[in-house]
Amino acid sequence: MTYSETINYLFSSLPMFHRIGAAAYRASLGTTLKLDELFNHPHKKFRSIHVAGTNGKGSVSHIIASILQSAGYRVGLYTSPHLTDFRERIKVDGKDISENEVVLFVEKYKSVFDELHPSFFEMTVALAFDYFARRQVDVAVVEVGLGGRLDSTNIISPLLSVITNIGFDHTEFLGTAITEIAGEKAGIIKHQTPVVIGEWDNESSIVFLQKAMRENACIVFASQCAKVNSVRQYDTCQEFEISALNADFKDFDNKRIKLDLLGNYQRKNIITALVAVSVLQKNNLLKISNDAILAGFANAAKQTGLRGRWQILSKNPLTICDTGHNAHGLNLSMDQLKSVKRNKLFFVFGIVGDKDLQSILQFLPRDAFYIFTCADIPRAMPAADLAQQCIAANLQGKIIPNVKNALFHARKLAQKDDVVFIGGSTYVVAEIIDILM
Repeated sequence: MTYSETINYLFSSLPMFHRIGAAAYRASLGTTLKLDELFNHPHKKFRSIHVAGTNGKGSVSHIIASILQSAGYRVGLYTSPHLTDFRERIKVDGKDISENEVVLFVEKYKSVFDELHPSFFEMTVALAFDYFARRQVDVAVVEVGLGGRLDSTNIISPLLSVITNIGFDHTEFLGTAITEIAGEKAGIIKHQTPVVIGEWDNESSIVFLQKAMRENACIVFASQCAKVNSVRQYDTCQEFEISALNADFKDFDNKRIKLDLLGNYQRKNIITALVAVSVLQKNNLLKISNDAILAGFANAAKQTGLRGRWQILSKNPLTICDTGHNAHGLNLSMDQLKSVKRNKLFFVFGIVGDKDLQSILQFLPRDAFYIFTCADIPRAMPAADLAQQCIAANLQGKIIPNVKNALFHARKLAQKDDVVFIGGSTYVVAEIIDILM
């Protein structure tokens, strides 16, 4: 099989959540455990850090991986979804798994997959853990796919669990109340394993505290340990001045941390990542110098290949994309968009059909001209349906279903002092990055 044939097999033969949604979701770890046994429990052959949360878990995972790389460790990184190439999901020291590795794995175990019928995600986790074990990584940073308790990644016994925050997303699986969603995310809290929660929230925090107490796990809320005092924005990075709120984190009091990710919302993610790494330090779980921490932040995107987080794609006209795709994430990116100097704003906008569009609409800019579009996946909301609801909410725009054509139309309309923003769906952003980068 060629790499292209292998990818076509994976996408067409295995249920894939990002393409078909609910039909691909498995509310059980049964198949994952069978695959894990078949591969001789590869996750037991490397140390790991587990990262969950509604928003920010991808950025936090990449930042932690970058810091560990700067500390001299051989680092595996598993994240999802990918933007332009399946191989982005599985990295060692910032380098994607090779095409040949993917092909050989599928060829070797295709008969097993045909028998067990794993989901796409279950197979991908099995591949990642097998690859990390064979590459003898020192530690792997493993991002949860969906939820936590029943996620395929939740067979690991990590050094540290991290939960960034809780918001409303995937409510059809995780529940419609914050406490229900928190309960699913809390499923990654393990016996006597420290856990860092990014943000204190009156509703969700009690769920985490109760779970940590049952598991005899030390729990830390990052937002109670440190805060960002000020931010300076530069063309290629931003610089945060940090203030310690807890004596245990005094080493970083009044420190300046540079980060090569430009989103304003990273001010929350850097505190979560900083506290997570500090917990690893203070518990002697890994040896990480403060210099490695600063270097890891400064080179997070460069060392891990992270893309799509408030990424500037071109400057004439200024074209920005961001993968925020639910109400909480879009609220943060729309706040930042308000501060961008512009004449007119052209918004290339598409979402997937299972998102709560009504909760998203309240955060969208009223002064933008929208190009309503649709990613090339079955799960995407048709551009005409999206436009109908948006126009009913007094947003103005035009329907161009093809993402490439939508982008070209927006850039054709935009003048020198205008801004083109692409967002609403990771998959719309992915198609545009594939075109422009």
